[in-house]
Amino acid sequence: MKHRLLLACCALVVAASLAQAQDRAQVERRLKSVATLIESSSAARQIESSGVALAREKRDNARLIHREAAAAFKAGDETAASRLLEQATNEMMDGVRLAKPEQVVGEKERRDFDARMDSARALLTAQQRITAEKGNQPEAREATLRIEQSIAQAEKLAAAGQVAQARPLLDRAYLSARVSIEQMRRGDTLVRSLTFSSKREEYAYEIDRNDTHRMMVDLVLGERRDVGPMVKPLLERAVLLRRDAEAQAQRGEHDAAIRSLEDSTRELVRVIRAGGIYIPG
Repeated sequence: MKHRLLLACCALVVAASLAQAQDRAQVERRLKSVATLIESSSAARQIESSGVALAREKRDNARLIHREAAAAFKAGDETAASRLLEQATNEMMDGVRLAKPEQVVGEKERRDFDARMDSARALLTAQQRITAEKGNQPEAREATLRIEQSIAQAEKLAAAGQVAQARPLLDRAYLSARVSIEQMRRGDTLVRSLTFSSKREEYAYEIDRNDTHRMMVDLVLGERRDVGPMVKPLLERAVLLRRDAEAQAQRGEHDAAIRSLEDSTRELVRVIRAGGIYIPG
């Protein structure tokens, strides 16, 4: 009887030892996984890139708590280590919530919007000045009015927190002002005074003009696929002329490439006007 009791006691001791060893191994694994969470996980990268000071502070707190957990584990106090690891995890999760992706994206959208607004206003001021210099032609005045309206609508939407909806209006104002200025100056003494170090440089200038008008076309037409029987041929011709220009430039025929680009941009101007945007010139 005593022998059986002794065997039973030994079995309990062994089972307890095994359970304790398993618990310690589990806490050790948890130490490693929480370290990964804090230092190299997607959550850690999200906090790091967010720029949110409070989120980074939460991560720093998690680091300190994790070190305390490691010290408790080393001292053999698995219970304290487990409790501290839970606290470290909670701190990291709080940090992630403070650095929400939508918050980070929203802040970037607002910064980009404000920068584009500054550029649009500067271009509007220049467009108004050049309009006056050119004798306040009706088309130029109409362009000014449209640009002012787009900026005002974009500001109103942004003030209501609808930055995503405001951005297309602001882009339209920006590009309208840029294209309007370019068209009014095209051919006057200011443009003629432009000097290029080579035909290659002048070609690059015309590429930029063409790109700007193409962006304006994309904004005017939006996602529409049915552009109408009058507009479609203009677009197709603009695209073909641009391809011709690129091929001519590759052959070193920059004079011809410049002429092709000018013709392509002229077709894009016609498309923009057909879309209801007033471009002087």
